[in-house]
Amino acid sequence: MNEYDSLKLENQLCFPLYAASREVIKLYHPYLSELDLTYTQYVSMMVLWETKKISVKELGQKLFLDSGTLTPVLKSLESKGYIRRYRSTEDERVLIVEITESGEKLKEQAAEIPGKIVGCVKLDAEEAVQLYRLLYKLLENFKE
Repeated sequence: MNEYDSLKLENQLCFPLYAASREVIKLYHPYLSELDLTYTQYVSMMVLWETKKISVKELGQKLFLDSGTLTPVLKSLESKGYIRRYRSTEDERVLIVEITESGEKLKEQAAEIPGKIVGCVKLDAEEAVQLYRLLYKLLENFKE
């Protein structure tokens, strides 16, 4: 082993995480383009389908996104009529995001996407559960 082995791509944990993430997101593209959503818009909507209303700060924490990344995503979703943004009446510094009726209807169209993606990822059920647990364990380390 020489002093530069640590710089070999094959010795990096970060690279297969990065590449796998990009490849999985690519699998979503044809399904999301039918809904006129990007992947980031889609995961934002997933949170809103579950919560109905959330602060921008909490949404960013759930998605591991900063406000600079999230703001244009939310503006786009708002212009499509899927969400509305407004200041909290209790604390005007807090920006709230709430799903609209159109956003709720989109959920019906999106419901089939996860099942289509599962078939594209070539892992058996046990491997998928193991990977899920490991990735969430890794993400926990990044929480503030």
